[in-house]
This record gives sequence, C-alpha cells and structure tokens, in this order.
Amino acid sequence: MSITRGTMSRYIDALHDIGGLTGTDIANIVDVSKATVSRWKAGSVTPQPGTQLVLSDLHFVVSRLREYYTPHEIRTWLYARHPQLAGDRAIDLISKHRSEDVLRVLDRLDAEVYL
Repeated sequence: MSITRGTMSRYIDALHDIGGLTGTDIANIVDVSKATVSRWKAGSVTPQPGTQLVLSDLHFVVSRLREYYTPHEIRTWLYARHPQLAGDRAIDLISKHRSEDVLRVLDRLDAEVYL
C-alpha cells in the first residue's frame, strides 16, 4: 500500500512544522532534488516506495520527538551525533533504513534513561 499524494503533502508539512526540517533537508535525507520534494508536496509526483518508507519513518520519529523538543531542537537532535547511536547521526540512520536504532534511543528517552 502506498502513501497517497495528500498524505505525502501532510507529511512534508509536518516535517517542517513539527520537525523544523526544510525542503532541502528532506531532499538531502532521501537523496533527491529540492524541486522533487516540492512536486511531492504539490501532489504532481509520488515518491518511490522505498523513499515513502524513509519519509514515513522520519515522520514517525519527528512525531515522537515533539513530546520533548521544539522544532528547532528536533532538527538539531536529528543532525547531531549521538553516543547512543555509536556516534552516528539519527538522520543518516533513518535514510539508511535503520530507524529501529533511532527508535531504541527514543524508547530510552521515553523511559527517562537518556536525556
């Protein structure tokens, strides 16, 4: 099942509004041009299924982080290197389909083990 065009536009809006991510950020994460992200938002093009998965995971992570951080802080958190991720950046792991690693850190955050 693929994400509908309306859903993709809402995801991109949420990534910006909740996560502080720009169209350029999103383009870099999924390795497309900023113009492609604009076309997704407009609904004139639909992302490939693998890209939809990355964007869906990113949306889920950003939604979870909103409980703790402002949009600017979420963007910073995503781009920062984390000791709990072996020095990797959450954004890189999400783009490599390794969101589970990031979600484990968020589970610790939820449990107030890692702040």
